[in-house]
Amino acid sequence: MKVNTIRIVLLFLLLANFSIIFMFSNQNSEESGNISSKIARMVEQKTEKAIEEKEESVGRTEKVIRKIAHFSIYTSLGFLLMAFVSTYALTQRKRILVSLSIGVLYAISDEIHQIFVPGRASQITDVMLDSMGILFGILVVLMILKIKQKIKNKNNKLVEKHG
Repeated sequence: MKVNTIRIVLLFLLLANFSIIFMFSNQNSEESGNISSKIARMVEQKTEKAIEEKEESVGRTEKVIRKIAHFSIYTSLGFLLMAFVSTYALTQRKRILVSLSIGVLYAISDEIHQIFVPGRASQITDVMLDSMGILFGILVVLMILKIKQKIKNKNNKLVEKHG
């Protein structure tokens, strides 16, 4: 596949990811809470607990679900950013710095955006969690690239040996 085609696909996926994050952040507290609550209730229905325990547990489960959602969506963002930046002739250090910088700046802007959404708040802990997700996504791309390079080196050695 041509590099320009890969870049266009990755750029489209990046824009979609940015849009999804923006749409989630643009939900007011009730809309946002309803989504996590539904998921938390589904999780809690699978366990056999007393009704009072379930209500307390739903609240805790909802918080965990929200944190997992933050980490996951920003992991995909970090992955896509690093994959996109890796299509350019930059040093590995610059690729990581550019990807991490764009991702963290977006996480910060996302939290600032939430200040202006009714019932939502900005939390530095979310920026830190988002940043960890971005870093994890970058590391996944680095691992994939390293595996790809090892396979390429192995194939080259086989060609040299038998060629």
